Amino acid sequence: MLKKVSLIAISALALSACNDQASTGGAAGGSRQEIRIVGSSTVFPFAKAASEAFAKADPSRKSPVLESTGTGGGIEQFCKGVGADTPDIVNASRRMKKSEFDNCQKNGVKDIIEVQVGIDGLALAQSNKGVKFALSTADVYKALAANPFGKPQTAKLWSDVNPSLPKLPISVYGPPTTSGTRDSFHELIMETGCKTDAATKALKDSDEDKYKAICTEVRTDGAFKEQGENDNLIVQKLSSNPNMVGIFGYSYMEENASKVHGITMNGVNPTIATISDGSYPGARKMFIYVKKAHVDKIPGIKDFVLEFLKGGVVGGYLTKLGMIASSEADYKTASDVTNGLTAMTGADLK
Repeated sequence: MLKKVSLIAISALALSACNDQASTGGAAGGSRQEIRIVGSSTVFPFAKAASEAFAKADPSRKSPVLESTGTGGGIEQFCKGVGADTPDIVNASRRMKKSEFDNCQKNGVKDIIEVQVGIDGLALAQSNKGVKFALSTADVYKALAANPFGKPQTAKLWSDVNPSLPKLPISVYGPPTTSGTRDSFHELIMETGCKTDAATKALKDSDEDKYKAICTEVRTDGAFKEQGENDNLIVQKLSSNPNMVGIFGYSYMEENASKVHGITMNGVNPTIATISDGSYPGARKMFIYVKKAHVDKIPGIKDFVLEFLKGGVVGGYLTKLGMIASSEADYKTASDVTNGLTAMTGADLK
């Protein structure tokens, strides 16, 4: 009898849970009360600060739950579908790709709101104790490409790629392939350096797959060392390895200025001014993507996005953490898109 009662109770609870999910949106958000955010390790500290401000502004709000998964990994989770078991927002240190947008659409994530929250720089940095030197995008490409300009990689020292550079081993800590920082590194640094060779640049029109392989594949012989989704770990390792180079977001470099400094790239130092005006090669925009189907199901999503934007204005609390404010025009666009809950079309994605 006890066993029968237990089974009845379990069935009742299951039915109640299903009814509760149906009444709160079911496939479009579920019964969860807290905002769930995944994505970029670069955007993570800014999202965390915005989450704290969001919760503090109204004690009745539940604090958002954040997970640093990397941009690619976060978008993959975001695009799995709609419902309480999927994220509401994904942080991204680069724009969503067309292939990712199409995957979202295929899985029923139809309406996606794209919001630019600020600007960051992809910095190459080294320990303040190391031998100081400057680089060009061509130097970096030739040092780290698996097959620079389609030829076997033979460089062991920085001086092998440019005689003016020190005779130090090429040894670089960088982000994994799931990271938006890695994608930005490929696009902003590696491809730019690769295109300094006219014949390789011409491949983009004649054989894009070959062009991508030559221009973005990174050597795997140990000269480039992936460090996971933890930019702070790269900073720590640079402190104990003065002759290494690290790749991470500018905000982390600024936060750790007592330990590391940015490497001049193409004659330009990474600073707030050079990243804002785009003269530094590693300047990049940061985004968050919001699942519109969840906005009416999970409390506070729109208010959270507006809080994020408020913190990112000139003089805002996020800029004090290292974020660089968007231009006035980009900020207005982001505000209008958020207030209007305007979904992106995906037509201009690559």
